[in-house]
Amino acid sequence: MIHEIIDIRTEHSEAKLYTYILDNSPEIDRNRKRPTIIICPGGAYGFTSDREAEPIAIKMNAMGFNACVLRYSVSPAVFPTALLELSTAVALIRKNAEQWHVDKNKVIVTGFSAGGHLAASLGVFWNRSFLSESLGISNEEVKPNGILLSYPVITSGTHAHRGSFVALLGENYDSLLDEVSLEKQVTDQTPPTFLWHTFTDEAVPVENSLLFADALLKNKVSLEMHIYPEGAHGLSLGTEETKGKDEEWTLQPEVVNWIEMAGRWIKGL
Repeated sequence: MIHEIIDIRTEHSEAKLYTYILDNSPEIDRNRKRPTIIICPGGAYGFTSDREAEPIAIKMNAMGFNACVLRYSVSPAVFPTALLELSTAVALIRKNAEQWHVDKNKVIVTGFSAGGHLAASLGVFWNRSFLSESLGISNEEVKPNGILLSYPVITSGTHAHRGSFVALLGENYDSLLDEVSLEKQVTDQTPPTFLWHTFTDEAVPVENSLLFADALLKNKVSLEMHIYPEGAHGLSLGTEETKGKDEEWTLQPEVVNWIEMAGRWIKGL
């Protein structure tokens, strides 16, 4: 395994990319190219959660995928700082595709909660000029081939997780709030998307996923979505491995199959 910590630098920030790149074996297939998953943990744009980082990468490895965890910039950094970092990470993975055994056509961004907002932001903004002009790289280099969203923050409207947008926008809250309501930014160029959420999520209401799904449908973008009837916000894997300290609410056996379904979706892209 190639396990490194790589600096992801933009003009005004520096993030960390933790790689979990699987080795190929001549006994099996020395030329295997693998899907590669970039994981954006949640944390309301105030921190990046450990519970939605390495445990997800290890699960992805177990399914035969390369994985990376992006510890992106959070408040007081404001939009589009984290988006520029994620874009740079996607381009870096494609640049190292040969060395890291990457299938360039299966670079997937996945995010949890506010990390889901970040992943979805790349999905809707990847072809905008402000990204290519800021980074000096082509839009195609930063385009994700799929978006995997776990209980994502999406809308800045009625069902918003308000704290995420306050942290994301800072002094630009009033001027940019509508622009980062991502259900309004979906086009037919948005990549295929996998979403899951719980009906009883009180922190980030299920309407966030429903609004994004509706926009995808209207633009004829392929999607798969699963809504579980029970479960609090921030479940991660829903297992003992990712249970919050002394927080039984983060155990939810009913949702543990989401990552298996996501794995099948990735393989089918």
